[in-house]
Amino acid sequence: MLPGSYKEAAKILRSGGVGVLPTDTIYGLVGSAFSKKTVEKIYQLKGRDHSKPFIILLSGVEDLSRFDISPDDFTQGKLAEFWPGSVSVVLPCPLDEYEYLHRGEKTLAFRVPDSQGLRDFLKETGPLVAPSVNPQGEEPAKNAEEARKYFSKEADFYIDGGELQSEPSTLVRIQDRAITVLRQGRRRVK
Repeated sequence: MLPGSYKEAAKILRSGGVGVLPTDTIYGLVGSAFSKKTVEKIYQLKGRDHSKPFIILLSGVEDLSRFDISPDDFTQGKLAEFWPGSVSVVLPCPLDEYEYLHRGEKTLAFRVPDSQGLRDFLKETGPLVAPSVNPQGEEPAKNAEEARKYFSKEADFYIDGGELQSEPSTLVRIQDRAITVLRQGRRRVK
């Protein structure tokens, strides 16, 4: 059962809204991965380079099928090792219908968070894009108050999870049975 503030937030996200919430690493500016309009709004709010795709939070590995992604056995084994956890994994996603997400890269980065509460929330909302809470070039917000200073009334809700001063997720690519670390973050991967 989700707490009241999360129930309301889930309703807002399902209807195309954007908001700020604590993840298991840092605060995220979140919106539905299946709403092109919502994704574009987040790019605009952050002033983010439109060629850089966002990381997408999933409730579990089974959500990959919603993006028509079927990992091979090697990849499935690595995903089981990394998830849930603070490792975001870049996987091939060549479908044109997701161009607004992969930005022509034909790949998407996914993560299944460590937090059971957040995974339960994602079951209610569906996959969410979840970039850090900051305009491009600024430091990520460490609390809801800093997030409000960045985005004021532009976000539809703010969930206060206290002070978060973690590193972002580690970002890896799995391709041709090899793992490449693209960004070393909270969890060390070799």
